Amino acid sequence: MLVENGFYDFLNWFDELSWYPLGRVVGGTVYPGIMVTAGLIHYVLNLLNFPIHIREICVFLAPLFSALTAVAAYLLTTELKDTSAGLLAAIFIGIAPGYISRSVAGSYDNEGIAIFLLVFTFYLWIKALKLGSAFYGILTAVFYFYMVSAWGGYVFITNLIPLHVFALILMGRFSTRIYISYSTFYVIGTLSSMQIPFVGFQPTFTSEHMAALGIFGLVQIMAFIELLKSHLSETHFKRLFVGIAIGFFFIGLAALVGLTFSGKVAPWTGRFYSLWDTGYAKKFIPIIASVSEHQPTAWPAFFFDLQLLIVVFPAGIFFCFRELRDEHIFVILYSVTASYFAGVMVRLMLTLTPIVCVASAIAFSYLLDLYLKEDIVDAARPPTSELLNAATESVEKESSKKKASSGDASNHDTNAPTTFHSTVKLAVLVPMCIILFIFTWHCTYVTSTAYSSPSIVLASTAQDGSMHIIDDFREAYYWLRQNTDEKAKVMAWWDYGYQITGMSNRTVIVDNNTWNNTHIATVGKSMSCTEEVSYPIMRKLDVDYVLVIFGGLIGYSGDDINKFLWMIRIGQGVYPTDISERDFFTPQGEYAVDARASKVMRSSLMYKLSYYRFTELYGPGRPGRDHVRGADIPATPIHLSTLDEVYSTENLIVRIYQIKKPDNLGRPLHAAARFGKKRPRPTRGKKAASASKNTRG
Repeated sequence: MLVENGFYDFLNWFDELSWYPLGRVVGGTVYPGIMVTAGLIHYVLNLLNFPIHIREICVFLAPLFSALTAVAAYLLTTELKDTSAGLLAAIFIGIAPGYISRSVAGSYDNEGIAIFLLVFTFYLWIKALKLGSAFYGILTAVFYFYMVSAWGGYVFITNLIPLHVFALILMGRFSTRIYISYSTFYVIGTLSSMQIPFVGFQPTFTSEHMAALGIFGLVQIMAFIELLKSHLSETHFKRLFVGIAIGFFFIGLAALVGLTFSGKVAPWTGRFYSLWDTGYAKKFIPIIASVSEHQPTAWPAFFFDLQLLIVVFPAGIFFCFRELRDEHIFVILYSVTASYFAGVMVRLMLTLTPIVCVASAIAFSYLLDLYLKEDIVDAARPPTSELLNAATESVEKESSKKKASSGDASNHDTNAPTTFHSTVKLAVLVPMCIILFIFTWHCTYVTSTAYSSPSIVLASTAQDGSMHIIDDFREAYYWLRQNTDEKAKVMAWWDYGYQITGMSNRTVIVDNNTWNNTHIATVGKSMSCTEEVSYPIMRKLDVDYVLVIFGGLIGYSGDDINKFLWMIRIGQGVYPTDISERDFFTPQGEYAVDARASKVMRSSLMYKLSYYRFTELYGPGRPGRDHVRGADIPATPIHLSTLDEVYSTENLIVRIYQIKKPDNLGRPLHAAARFGKKRPRPTRGKKAASASKNTRG
């Protein structure tokens, strides 16, 4: 749309293939940064007579920006220490699995460009702060605007930079450099971010932007106080300062509370509440908690994505504490906040990875400087003649030095530069090189096994080591594209909305944008209820086909039965009188799909569609084995009265059902299905007829 029709048509694009029957205004519900970036690159290359398809640009966009991220990490670390640390940081972030997960070829997602913008914006902020430059402050605001257009994680920048300024003020380090850099960044950055349609006026009234506004006001007050300090005596200044500080504090607090309660300032969104209270989303907004990326991070994930760096990371923070310049305070704050957020949400491992690479590079750089110092000294050693002259002068002063006390001598030895024998250097540097080699091998292994396969094509390894490709998703989407009407509506869980629309070109009821919780809850209710309840809902939504994912046959754990509880919870949040999560558990409180499953569970549409004719694969009268949940499914036949199975893929992962049309006589479909079955004539009627015949005879 953007390449063919231009930017303004893209902003006004109304997508009829998603969220039927509502549709979606794409320009107002997405962050357009990554689309505009790809479109701009396509335009420039074609302008230079390099004909290339937009698809190739989208495939290689993330690797391109990962190279730029390495450059940004080099620049940021160089500002913190030196070029050697910068080179190490660039190497680390170039191979760290925590970042490669979103920067591999074919990963066309917002984070593909957002991490570069995050790191580069922080570099520009450090540069602006060190120089007190309005020019670098403007550049920081420009790249902040780019970040706002690309990813919702821009609020991390919105709050971390004000937190840095606030910490510097509390430490008594306020200066004109802070005033110039932050004021320039905030004014231009806020005004420019409001030009993004999806953001709009949020910076003026939402809680996640209020910290930046408050610090901007505090900076103005501090500048005014510094002005008064230069014109008043110390006694008068202290009295005036205390009065102004107390007055502004209570006025600001009262204004914030009043505006929040009056609705002028919107409260924190559910996604941000879940960062502080990990159980909040599960209780009140299950649509947020249902996303796997929003789950708390397991401890092994840190070692899987960062390996050696997560161990060296604290050492780099220690060296920042030793120097504690303004830029080091920023690194410390970034490290603490990113570590916490990465612990409560898996997705935010992306924001932690850059600072871990930077801090680890600082630690390794200090280690190399310490044990390679003598080589550097040797390289800069003066000529032999100068050394002889210096030695002569030292002999002349030998007598005076002999009179020095033992305490002075010990102090002199302590301040002397430390040198190490070659054996000690080898004992330290060789293990370090081995560890770095193991880290590189780990990154290569994780990248090739965990982050290089597309999610739509699965792969498994047989016992003999051969690889088996499982291509059920593309098989099902191709069938939909070739065998259904172009205007057919497909109902599936929102996880598969983008894939169905993009690969099958069919209309979906919900998709991954998740902008309408009520519509998703309606789909969840339809999946959770019986056929008799679900059929009117599907007819109301004009559904033609229902698509479910089932992995019980081959052990694919990402199927809809494992997600079914989230469908129930989301549906219950909107329809509490129709759905109760408790009814889907056994009397012992277990989530079961075998013979112990509750009656409500077995009668739900999702259960029926997943296990329909499943046991027939194991022979008549034999239970079917669900390899995901380790359960034996009873051989009791499952009957469908409102849907017909039209297609199931090779490994039974994707199952597609067609909605039946209403009965011509107006009967419920389950009643019509029972009527159509052959039934034997009642024996009692036969006996009565023969008895009456004998009586007449």
